[in-house]
Amino acid sequence: MKVLVTGFEPFDREKINPSYEIVKALPDKWGKIEVIKKEVPVLYGEAIKVVVEEMRKNDADIVIMIGQAKGRASITVERVAINVNDSKTPDNSKKILKGAPVVEGGPVGYFSTLPIYDIVKALKRIKIPVKISNTAGTFLCNSLFYGVMHEISTKKLNISAGFIHVPYLPLQALKSPDVPSMSLDLMIKGVRKAIEVSVKKIRITKNK
Repeated sequence: MKVLVTGFEPFDREKINPSYEIVKALPDKWGKIEVIKKEVPVLYGEAIKVVVEEMRKNDADIVIMIGQAKGRASITVERVAINVNDSKTPDNSKKILKGAPVVEGGPVGYFSTLPIYDIVKALKRIKIPVKISNTAGTFLCNSLFYGVMHEISTKKLNISAGFIHVPYLPLQALKSPDVPSMSLDLMIKGVRKAIEVSVKKIRITKNK
């Protein structure tokens, strides 16, 4: 089964983004899982185009998008993406959007089609801090999540997809000692387990 896993480039004066560091560290293949890796630009609109193109080019069965969430202490599996871009933080072209829809005329939101409860249970079993999140924010992470789900929904693609946020790396937290962080090794272990659970559950569903 082909799994497209994406992470973002650094932004907001950061020199590293844990989301893509995790993606780079994943094996290309294990068992029946083939991982396609992609770094995503922190650019409104362009981020969606890049992932949709990669998803179609590689005929992905599953898309798992990853992003950093400053201030979160756990891996957070996102439940829903909403149709709004609204943030004080500029993208990497210095664009700031306030209350703009991700897709003009699109529905209010889309739910993840990953097995979010199973992922959380599996990560807890291997002692990794994790929880379900009901907000992916209103910046690029949510924008990408919404855009990809909209493409899948409107084109009726047989693809399961969703978004996972990860904490800062300890290196990033050095500048802000009160900001939670998690080791790269632990985050890699968590994302790998999320992939395995998704492949297992989604394969069962598709075979029914």
